[in-house]
Amino acid sequence: MPVRPLRISSYTLCSAAGEGRERTLEALRDRRSGLRPNDFGANPLPTWIGRVPDLEHQPLPEPYAQWDCRNNRLAWRGLICDGFRDAVLQARDRHGAQRVAVVVGTSTSSIGASEEAYCRLEADGRYPPDLRRPIIHTPHSLGDFVQHALGLSGINVTVATACSSSAKVFAQAERLMRSGLADAAVVGGVDTLCGSVLFGFNSLELVSPQPCRPFDVQRRGINLGEAAGFALLERDAGPGPWLIGYGESSDAHHMSTPHPEGLGARAALTDALERAGIAPRDIDYINLHGTASQKNDEVEARLVADLFPGSTVASSIKGWTGHTLGAAGIVEAGITLLALEHGLLPGTLNSESLDPACGPQIRCENTQRAARRALSFSFGFGGSNCVLAFSRDESP
Repeated sequence: MPVRPLRISSYTLCSAAGEGRERTLEALRDRRSGLRPNDFGANPLPTWIGRVPDLEHQPLPEPYAQWDCRNNRLAWRGLICDGFRDAVLQARDRHGAQRVAVVVGTSTSSIGASEEAYCRLEADGRYPPDLRRPIIHTPHSLGDFVQHALGLSGINVTVATACSSSAKVFAQAERLMRSGLADAAVVGGVDTLCGSVLFGFNSLELVSPQPCRPFDVQRRGINLGEAAGFALLERDAGPGPWLIGYGESSDAHHMSTPHPEGLGARAALTDALERAGIAPRDIDYINLHGTASQKNDEVEARLVADLFPGSTVASSIKGWTGHTLGAAGIVEAGITLLALEHGLLPGTLNSESLDPACGPQIRCENTQRAARRALSFSFGFGGSNCVLAFSRDESP
């Protein structure tokens, strides 16, 4: 079914690459990575991470103290960037608090707080008093906090589909608005570093001891990062950018490896293009998922080489931010929107010799040129795939 375009009236990003759109854009232009040697936890793994500074020292404002944890602190940092919270409050006044949906993606939510609670169990086995706040130990902690922080009371959904979580929120929101259940939607995603994530991915032998090199022949795995990002979707006409299509699929192939022929990714891509009413030749830029893992990069590179003309620019931004898990989709979408707005099509940082599977579309260096339409790929663990289609100036 074709998508009626939705205007993205405000959006924001907060990651290791920069806090807010302007700093993120500067990091992209200067090719300045946010990755650093891992210093997270008591016994840091020998890897690199994309860590957002000072979260440990900036608790939530007092009215939101019951939600205080690392993940929700980063969510708050994102909400107050780029005037985003003010934009949502204005939309609330236009539409009504019950008519603005909240749809957020996360893969771990505030599990870091639960880890801390288990590390500090009291003699009787109970959590320490400061962590006896049930809401921060649930998968819906993020969504509940965001809704209260924005003073909203409408539909509130948490999407947890691994790395595609905060891309699929755009599709979920479009369906809610098309069905008449909401007039606007706050979409986004937040994930923060924690022991379960770092040591879990390390147990799968997916973590690189060096800065990640997406699509490079010498790539050795991922660098994990943390990020928050949000966007406000509305129907009303006005200046872009616009969400013009999306596609979703499931490989149903393997828990941690994509389908070897990329069937699920191809299905999501086909649906996104058809919903948007465009063809591969219409795409100026693709923000690839590009995690720097062996199989994922190979499958994604072949998909792009097979379907898109050589003039299309494609890249991975993981060398700037790291792989931000459940926040990856919103980070990828946000940087895609920056590319459309400013004509800066980022390259693939840290990579030098591209895998033979790559076509001419995948670039290492930045490209400065106008772009009208772009795609954002998010291909998650377990084969959960989402492709988003954006336009700089599409109107309903």
